[in-house]
Amino acid sequence: MNMLRVCAAAALMAWLAPLSHAEAADQVVFLVRHAERAPSAPATTPPPGHGMMGEDPPLSAAGEQRAARLAAMLASAGIRSIFTTEYRRTRQTAAPLAEKLKLTPIMSAAKDPDPLIARVRKLKTNVLIVGHSNTVPDLLKKLGVTAEVKIADDQFDDLFVLVRPAAGEPTLVRLKY
Repeated sequence: MNMLRVCAAAALMAWLAPLSHAEAADQVVFLVRHAERAPSAPATTPPPGHGMMGEDPPLSAAGEQRAARLAAMLASAGIRSIFTTEYRRTRQTAAPLAEKLKLTPIMSAAKDPDPLIARVRKLKTNVLIVGHSNTVPDLLKKLGVTAEVKIADDQFDDLFVLVRPAAGEPTLVRLKY
């Protein structure tokens, strides 16, 4: 990780940490795509309910390192809830932070984001959502982001920081980690 990324992340965390009373109503939603996955053998029969993804590989060694970096970055971000999909790679990406914060991640169906969005909107606390390259952009849109977001199939280093004020439009910051 280069120094510019570290400085940008540190500045953002410093900005988010000391919220004033007026800003206390803001909710910060951190969204990431799962970390790098291990290669998997071609699936002969997809597990039930896995549809087009068809496989459920674990994280690679690089993915495990990225998950640890994510935990280190977000440990003091005031996260009170963590959401993952049913896929192992999302659960493993969230695991180091969940362990550090002593939280139990909540699984949400990747193909049905509406219950997750409703739950996140009801919360008044900061949350982490770990999704996929094809679900994170849709989640951002459903949370009020109007700008188009794309995540390439080989891109695992985006950290989306969505600040949802009590009133008004959300603000999105896209970082690398």
